Amino acid sequence: MPEFKPGKVSRVAGPVIIAEGMLGSQMYEVVGVGSQGLIGEIIRIDGDKATVQVYEETAGIRPGEVVDRSGKPLSVELGPGITGQIYDGIQRPLTVLFEKTGPFVKRGTAPSPIDKSKKWNFIPTAKVGDKLIGGDVLGTVRETALITQRIMVPPNVSGQLSSIVKEGDYTVTEPIASLQTTSGPTQMFMMNTWPVRTARAFKSKLPSDTPLLTGQRIMDFFFPIVKGGTAAIPGAPSRDIARAGARTLATACRRSRRGRAPGL
Repeated sequence: MPEFKPGKVSRVAGPVIIAEGMLGSQMYEVVGVGSQGLIGEIIRIDGDKATVQVYEETAGIRPGEVVDRSGKPLSVELGPGITGQIYDGIQRPLTVLFEKTGPFVKRGTAPSPIDKSKKWNFIPTAKVGDKLIGGDVLGTVRETALITQRIMVPPNVSGQLSSIVKEGDYTVTEPIASLQTTSGPTQMFMMNTWPVRTARAFKSKLPSDTPLLTGQRIMDFFFPIVKGGTAAIPGAPSRDIARAGARTLATACRRSRRGRAPGL
């Protein structure tokens, strides 16, 4: 990884800081702020000054503290080990954080999103000599009793498969295959890193036509979710949501008994 000259904090305004001496930095580049290395992202550049959105509490950060560049955009790790985890918005595994720091997240703590030491049983399906493009399957990993994860060629890679490992147990950082591309040999892993602001390529999208039924009438009636879809209810604890939904449902029932429109 190339080394970058660190900048310095010149101003702090809540979760936003201004850093100077950041010539050459890029938009949406990840930086580490202060001695604790608080995770932040560059959201504006003006000459050698960069405005950084810090994703952790900035209390105690003062002008003059170091801002370290990473040279990389905010990215996530994709591969076996994601299923069953609970992450925060910057893919920090909350279960691991709880074991390390307790119920309160310690600032600057950023454990690996995926366990790099755990081995997974990889079953190859592609063969040497196959011409592969992004999205083609190299093999499979049985991640849980119900989920078999397909290990695919990253979307921005294509070429001829020159080698692939035999069935066996490997970590996500061990090479499992090699692809001969136009730029030379490229190693394939079970895990790859992807920038969060770059959309993943797809051949086609499957229609969502099956509801995800939770069995909780309030959730299924007021907040229906489709299988394969995404939903979020920010800023309200689930108990408050349930209470609000119950009150709304009770009001609708009373109006219905009185012969009035439910008003939903």
